[in-house]
Amino acid sequence: MTARVGGVDHRANDQSDADRDDRAALVAGFRRLHDGPRPLLLANAWDQGSATLFAALGFLAVGTTSNGFAATRGRPDGGVARDEVLAHVAAIVAATDLPVSADLENGFADTPADVAGTVRAAATTGLAGCSIEDFTTRADDPIYDLGLATERVAAAAAAARGTGAGLVITARAENYLHGRPDLADTIARLQAYQAAGADVLYAPGLTRPADIRDLVSAVDRPVNVLALPGAPSVPELAALGVRRVSVGGAFLFAAFGAVVEAARELLDEGTYSYWELSAVGSAATRAAF
Repeated sequence: MTARVGGVDHRANDQSDADRDDRAALVAGFRRLHDGPRPLLLANAWDQGSATLFAALGFLAVGTTSNGFAATRGRPDGGVARDEVLAHVAAIVAATDLPVSADLENGFADTPADVAGTVRAAATTGLAGCSIEDFTTRADDPIYDLGLATERVAAAAAAARGTGAGLVITARAENYLHGRPDLADTIARLQAYQAAGADVLYAPGLTRPADIRDLVSAVDRPVNVLALPGAPSVPELAALGVRRVSVGGAFLFAAFGAVVEAARELLDEGTYSYWELSAVGSAATRAAF
């Protein structure tokens, strides 16, 4: 029944309130997953199908992946515009009931105000969280000055709070991905981002157990670690105090690797043993879809 107050139809507002309450519950559930008995394993989806498959396989949350999504468009990482990413995020949110955290790169902006605008726009897609990194996208000066980087995180956190339902904000320190393996600076950055309101802290590229332990002990927020070759196993990361593990674009590129091997077999050998792996994927998608 339509509610009317002072002759005004409030049905749209009621629906908006219901949507906000639903998203608030989703965001709260996503926060709680960072306090579980083991690290939250975040599978990074590149399209609706992969998100649906990851849910069927038992993952409790999914992320997006900037380089994975760009690869599906035949572009390098960083080659997809903000509006394309927001449409992509909305499609993944619609494909699964799991909480989704979006890789929003550097917020597609330099200024704190524009980063806040990106976060507000992202919140309208139904996300549970998003990440903002301190990579400038400029090869000659890849990492934002700490002061500006911290202001950008503060703006993102304030924008998330302003949505009503909120968002879990992950602040990323990108030193190790851009030729600056400086642990002290990375920790100082993540401490500043914590103080600015970040909910989760992330320094992709850290693999040494001692470095990860030092980071975890230096902050009071859940730490995300990127699952990389040479990194500790998930049980080992749990023992170090890590609360979340993500894969970035690795699952997509593993799938692409299987495609390359299958294509080379057909081109070079004229045989079809790739059907063994194909049967695994076909059965999994039939069960998921």
